[in-house]
Amino acid sequence: MTEDRHAFEVVSTKDIHIGRVVGLRLDEVTMPGGNTAMREVVEHLGAVAVVALDDEDRVVLIHQYRHPVGRRLWELPAGLLDVAGENAVTTAARELEEEVDLAAAEWSVLVDVAASPGFTDEVVRVFLARDLTPAGRTAPEGDEEADIVVSRIPLTEAVTKVFTGEIINASTVAGLLAAQAVLNGTATPRPASAPWDTAPTAFANRRK
Repeated sequence: MTEDRHAFEVVSTKDIHIGRVVGLRLDEVTMPGGNTAMREVVEHLGAVAVVALDDEDRVVLIHQYRHPVGRRLWELPAGLLDVAGENAVTTAARELEEEVDLAAAEWSVLVDVAASPGFTDEVVRVFLARDLTPAGRTAPEGDEEADIVVSRIPLTEAVTKVFTGEIINASTVAGLLAAQAVLNGTATPRPASAPWDTAPTAFANRRK
């Protein structure tokens, strides 16, 4: 593969909207033919998700409302990287406790998922959590958490729901398939502390 491929340089940028968890900017980018093109970019804090497997290889899923799609989806416990200085596995452990009242003694990295790289820099790191115990949470953290339904189903059944279209959340799909590969012995997860060079930084830097 040639090493002198075109460099897509940003010649100008303009903020369109800066919100609480995302920002929208408009970049003018050089194209290979010599022209420039406008690219809308949604900046995101980044997120983590957790495939929590119990001793019976059942996965913990949540059913929660997602306003952009106007329906409730089956998903993995997940959350934003919205605490400055907090590492990803700590965020994952916090979200597991807050959303499903569980703690885990064993953590590893399954996959990193670029949510939709055509327009957003969001990347989700999906962890595998094992050796589960009750966390002892006293109450849901907020209104959204109060509506969440928590379920445990066999991992094989969850994977079937991916292929029937019942589970469509991208990080959940990727995490379930990766976990199945690990249990089947065809893949090996990374350490929980594995480097994460693709984690988004642009929106987090705005908050500093």
